Amino acid sequence: MLSGRVVAWGLTLISVAKAMSSLPGTTRSELRGLGAAPAAGSRDARPCSSPPQEVQRLGAVPGCDPSRTNDLLLLRPQAQQTSDNSCASKHVVFFHGDIQNFQEEMRLHSEAAPWLSWSLEQVGKLLGRRFSDSHVWVVRASRMYLHKFSCYQNFVECNMFGAPDHSAYSAGQGAFCHLSKGCVVLNQLVYELPGAQSDPLMSEFVQRISDMFWLDGGHPGGSETWVTNKEVLKELASSGISVHAHVTPYEVCDPMRAWVGREHEVFVKSLEEFGACPSKKYTLKTSRPPSKTTSGSSRSFELI
Repeated sequence: MLSGRVVAWGLTLISVAKAMSSLPGTTRSELRGLGAAPAAGSRDARPCSSPPQEVQRLGAVPGCDPSRTNDLLLLRPQAQQTSDNSCASKHVVFFHGDIQNFQEEMRLHSEAAPWLSWSLEQVGKLLGRRFSDSHVWVVRASRMYLHKFSCYQNFVECNMFGAPDHSAYSAGQGAFCHLSKGCVVLNQLVYELPGAQSDPLMSEFVQRISDMFWLDGGHPGGSETWVTNKEVLKELASSGISVHAHVTPYEVCDPMRAWVGREHEVFVKSLEEFGACPSKKYTLKTSRPPSKTTSGSSRSFELI
């Protein structure tokens, strides 16, 4: 369905806030509420009555290094204000998997065209329905190798296929993340938690993250699909963030990638040992296509 750090992130919390502030009708209260608890998807979340607006595309949003940019899609809830301003203060940030791209890009390539129903726009709308009380941000990978391998090199060092090389926290970097080959970004955030919590610029933001969802995580590397570092997982368990680990047989039961299942087990058991109570789901029925896309994980997302 979302590793230690590169010299500069392409998209930071500040970048997202600036992107939001440039949109008509966005208020200061929305920026203050970025990532505020209870997050969308938590049991305490209360949906707004109005459906989300149409998808808005934000091109080449710069990060702390202006030369590093990512395209974003944004769906805002139509009900901008409630008595407690809850609709203005909840945000879901989604990092997509392989194959997924803008609709017009997917139509041009034979391997992607059959999966147009899982384009970034369509998945954004799916998430908008699931998290109807939240702003939904879809972060497009800055590079698609061979038009199918998502590479998030603005967030974490990775090879040409998008396999990550995780490292530790560097000051001034961070983001709220969500999901699949996008799991490489989510894993990176976990590796950075200790440093981020001690950084005055990031600690308040980290404290506002209430939920993190791993949805059928996978990437082409030979390890580190799931975080297994015990010290890092201990920090995650003590952070108070609700962890959701949802998988399908496509990832955790593939004999050619047996490490994925083993790492998933270590991830869950370690968090439990450290006192966390991760939400676990194993979805047997999946429509994952032959290539690695987030089709199945998006379906499992609907079951959250």
